[in-house]
Amino acid sequence: MKAIFLSCNQALYEEVLQKMKECGMRGYTGWEEVTGCGMTDGEPHLGDHAWPTLNSSLIAMAEEPAASRFLDAVRQLDADNPLLGIRAFWWEIGGTI
Repeated sequence: MKAIFLSCNQALYEEVLQKMKECGMRGYTGWEEVTGCGMTDGEPHLGDHAWPTLNSSLIAMAEEPAASRFLDAVRQLDADNPLLGIRAFWWEIGGTI
């Protein structure tokens, strides 16, 4: 099982949720308004007068192969929208109680 943390421009959030559904992923916890700044490039998303854009984030747990399908979909979404910004991080986790 993988834990996937994703942060993206708010404009992509609904599309990310749709990609999760298409990949067979259901459970997640989301934050619709978060601030942030990329490590290397892009504009900050701070929700203020100078940088008005905001991000959205989520964390989801998924079994293979759904997790890999979703991460591939995120890579494609990033390639299709290079100016908006989307990043996903994942790690292997144990089961649930």
